[in-house]
Amino acid sequence: MSDLDFYAHVATRCDVLGAGIGSGLAAWEASAGPDYLDDAGKGLLRRDYGLVELSFSDADGPLSCFGVSVQVHRLVHGLCVPPPLEREYGAFAPRARFEELRSLIVSLGCAVEPDDLSGDIHRYRVPESGARIFVIADPDPHGAGDYDVDDPEVHQAGDVWALSISPAWWGPR
Repeated sequence: MSDLDFYAHVATRCDVLGAGIGSGLAAWEASAGPDYLDDAGKGLLRRDYGLVELSFSDADGPLSCFGVSVQVHRLVHGLCVPPPLEREYGAFAPRARFEELRSLIVSLGCAVEPDDLSGDIHRYRVPESGARIFVIADPDPHGAGDYDVDDPEVHQAGDVWALSISPAWWGPR
């Protein structure tokens, strides 16, 4: 298995090693491990595993997950991948190409449709799961001119920025 297999699984199945929307803190810790940073607010909790970021709410009782983000863009800077993910999927590349991910998702029997193609980051939708995929359209949106298209340490047009899963954020379409 590879990092692209992980991204495709998240986009089509909406879980991370069995934990997903509605899972509690203990289920996520069992899935992604004990190394995280919590940012708590009134009735809300953001749990950051580096590559994976989770949103929890206690609106319906005990804290449960209502949002999952896979922050692929952080890998360029060497941010951590939870050890359980590395054990399952192997090493993660610093960047992921959208066209490769799209092809893999389609090979799994799902579609990838444009959702919002305006702006510097384009958003695509996997209709079967409701997942969103964010893709860099313009890596130099402010026109600073110091952008190097040949530098493997910077994001390129066509790189996956993030994946997002949350019925609360996107709702049905």
